[in-house]
Amino acid sequence: MKVLPKTISELDSIRDACKSMVTTRAGLSAGAAVVPIPGVDIGADVSLLVEMIPAINRKFGLTPEEIDQLDPQVKKIILVAITSIGSELVGKMITKQLIIQVLKKVGIRVAAKSVAKYIPLLGSAVAASISFGAMKLVGNSHVDDCYAVAKKVIEARSVEA
Repeated sequence: MKVLPKTISELDSIRDACKSMVTTRAGLSAGAAVVPIPGVDIGADVSLLVEMIPAINRKFGLTPEEIDQLDPQVKKIILVAITSIGSELVGKMITKQLIIQVLKKVGIRVAAKSVAKYIPLLGSAVAASISFGAMKLVGNSHVDDCYAVAKKVIEARSVEA
């Protein structure tokens, strides 16, 4: 079981590692967007996110299982923080349906990516860059949400000490 980060420097290190992971996965998403078969890119994006979002939660110690095992006071801080930032993914069980809802929020980009694929010559490059950007947006936003939640816990602990 991963423990919540205890210091801001540990938290910063986790954030940097997660942002690096997001960039790598965004590159994979861009690669899938180049494939000229309808739906392959969306399927790849959903698969990448279903794997990546829980991995980010794990790195921050914010999976549902980890949160359930925490001291009730810390759990309360986490749940209030999650609610205050409006995250749909921090501390949640990640399903394909949940990921599809998140993708619908960046839906204009997803739709543009699907259309761009069919433009001769530049279409694949445009689709790949849209895919890369959308994956970075969703992934980095989730990293930032996890960071904010964990930071609130660290700040609350320092006030108690």
